[in-house]
Amino acid sequence: MKILILGGGFAGVEAAIKLRKYGYEVSLISERDYMFIYPVSIWIPVGKRNFEDTKLNLFDLGKKHGFNVIIEKITRIDVTKQEIHTDKNVHAFDYLFVALGMGKVHSKGLENTHSICGKPNESVIIKEQLENLVTKGKGHINVGFGGNPKDPTATSVRGGPAFELVFNISLFLKEKGLRDKVRLTFFAPMEEPGKRMGQRAYAKMDGMFAHYHVQTHFGKKIKEFTHNAVVFKDGTELASDLTLYISGGEGLDVIKESGLPLNEAGFIEINELCRVEGYRNIYAIGDGAAIIDHPWAAKQGHVAEVMADVSTYNFHHKITHQGKRKSYWEKLHIICVMDTGDGAAFVIRTRKKEIIIPLPIVGHWLKKGWGWYYKQSKMKRMFRIPGM
Repeated sequence: MKILILGGGFAGVEAAIKLRKYGYEVSLISERDYMFIYPVSIWIPVGKRNFEDTKLNLFDLGKKHGFNVIIEKITRIDVTKQEIHTDKNVHAFDYLFVALGMGKVHSKGLENTHSICGKPNESVIIKEQLENLVTKGKGHINVGFGGNPKDPTATSVRGGPAFELVFNISLFLKEKGLRDKVRLTFFAPMEEPGKRMGQRAYAKMDGMFAHYHVQTHFGKKIKEFTHNAVVFKDGTELASDLTLYISGGEGLDVIKESGLPLNEAGFIEINELCRVEGYRNIYAIGDGAAIIDHPWAAKQGHVAEVMADVSTYNFHHKITHQGKRKSYWEKLHIICVMDTGDGAAFVIRTRKKEIIIPLPIVGHWLKKGWGWYYKQSKMKRMFRIPGM
């Protein structure tokens, strides 16, 4: 029995670890030889985190947990022949776990922006651009995120890192004595960005923007990005020396061309067991899977790991002919430690409740501690707390 996992992010790595715990041989295919820990990459641009320290080597993880790692770029998924084509080989599979993440909704001039949720090396480019502005001693920085009206769960998924980045940049500028000389603006095409976190959390956002000297520009659809401005469809624009924009998500081209069932946004349609609709041997997990019947939810790293846990559990019980099953719907929730550089806010949202707990000073260190804990626990250097 040949089991393949596509993708070396939160979902793919967790699925490989869980399948090994169940005793299965498994190969993970990724185009990068490392897992990038996106939640703590917000500190790379402001010099509080090293790029290398934000990576986990996949070969080290594979050796520690016993799964095989293949570094190749996936070019085609052939579900009829049960084959994965890469830039180097063709790999057959009996069972497949698709954990490839998602693509970007394209906007005109998107190449004139940088994203903290894009390719890992963009975090370093943002750092360099930010340092250039510090050297100039003045300028305009615009930070924002967009959405995909075809799938609400792909809209605010990246709002959290955008908020964290703008607050951390504000603190960075203050430390450099430039907060009054660099205009910092947060923009979004929706009227109420961040409301997916819940009404209580959203109600505090205006106060946070004021506290960190961040101007706002909401509710205007984006026409294009130029090298020196964010241009809106109503004719207004924001002058910009540095535009940091997190695009809304959609399905990757390799997924769209796979023949797998997709929703309107190009995400793979799955049932509550994380199994792809119409297929008994294919599971989809993480950002590339469509979350149905929960329009308030968002695609996050911990949701990807929940899906990995659920899908491998259901796979194992199917193979061993046990009747037990899990539903990822039962564990679906938004959880966010929104870091501000000098503190944080702990936010939880489920279908029935909203919780927000301000954590001045200590919150920042708790999130930094989580980043250290995540790496150590993944490498089995310390006990892993369930659900973290």
